[in-house]
Amino acid sequence: MALDTAPLNSLGFPKPPSETRVVVAMSGGVDSSVVAAELKSQGYDVVGVTLQLYDHGAALARKGSCCAGQDIHDARRVAEAMGFPHYVLDYENVFREAVIDEFADSYLAGATPVPCIRCNERVKFKDLLATAKDLDADCMATGHYIRRIEGRHGPELHMAADPARDQSYFLFSTTPEQLAFLRFPLGGLASKAETRALAERHGLSVADKPDSQDICFVPQGNYAAVIEKLRPGAAEAGEIVHADGRVLGTHAGVIHYTIGQRRGLGIGGLDEPLYVVRLDVDRRRVVVGPKEMLSTRTVPVREVNWLGDGAFDLAAEWTVSVRVRSTRPPREAVIRPLSPTEAEVELIAPEEGVSPGQACVFYQTGGSRVLGGGWIWRGRA
Repeated sequence: MALDTAPLNSLGFPKPPSETRVVVAMSGGVDSSVVAAELKSQGYDVVGVTLQLYDHGAALARKGSCCAGQDIHDARRVAEAMGFPHYVLDYENVFREAVIDEFADSYLAGATPVPCIRCNERVKFKDLLATAKDLDADCMATGHYIRRIEGRHGPELHMAADPARDQSYFLFSTTPEQLAFLRFPLGGLASKAETRALAERHGLSVADKPDSQDICFVPQGNYAAVIEKLRPGAAEAGEIVHADGRVLGTHAGVIHYTIGQRRGLGIGGLDEPLYVVRLDVDRRRVVVGPKEMLSTRTVPVREVNWLGDGAFDLAAEWTVSVRVRSTRPPREAVIRPLSPTEAEVELIAPEEGVSPGQACVFYQTGGSRVLGGGWIWRGRA
């Protein structure tokens, strides 16, 4: 049968699985392990690659992390059990420069960064993807819960079938060129239970391994401790100030606070519940106020990655749904482009706690398609 008329295999290529090389990004967890095992069992030419992203020694005793210590060992065991080659690449320097340093600097600037997005954008879907091509792979597969669907104008990004596992918020910056090379075999599964059942069917040692928690390089979610280690002297004391100008107390460093925070402010005994509404880094002030001060309808975004049909046209505007935090449901909004990479997003109903450093991800209204997104870059208008 001629190549151009051959039926497509499950990864979308007109040739047998045995002639299709796929690099699987293996974090050592159950999701990517199942992807590798499933593809190997289907007859694909699988190559597993694990990135060591941060200090191996410091991670050995940690649980609930990825890409270091025990996780590398677990990925290797899966590869040995299933009979495909596995490589570990030292990306510590790349990861620090592309992800960790910006994470620290963003917090110092009063933002609330999302390093998992930067890791996908700058490491996994850039350097690792280039490595996959160097290995003559036809595509690269990951364990992310998101769907890649062929549309009229090429591959589209869609939310996962299981809303509880959907990771589209963390993958909005995936470019069309990257999407053409990527595959997400788990995106269509109905639940995580199906993934674990597949792991058990393949006899994988990681079948019951807990999901990773928090940010991989932040033990127990203690962001401030990591930042102080990376940027000595970062935790400078200052004042906690009410939006009306009253000094209510002191703090041990702006890095200990995030927009929308209510608990742990250290200013008890007041009649009204107060929230962090602004971080004044230059004056080392944590500004607090009533909950209504957190509401905003205008969200400025930059570094826009557009995945919709057609160009991100300055003369156009789009009615979409947007998500301003990973834990929030999509809300109706209008996008008005200001440049090819900047836009103003107007929320139809106000949202609370919109914070610089978070992502604003665009979705097709009433549908599952991801239309891209951008980074929230300054506070309330």
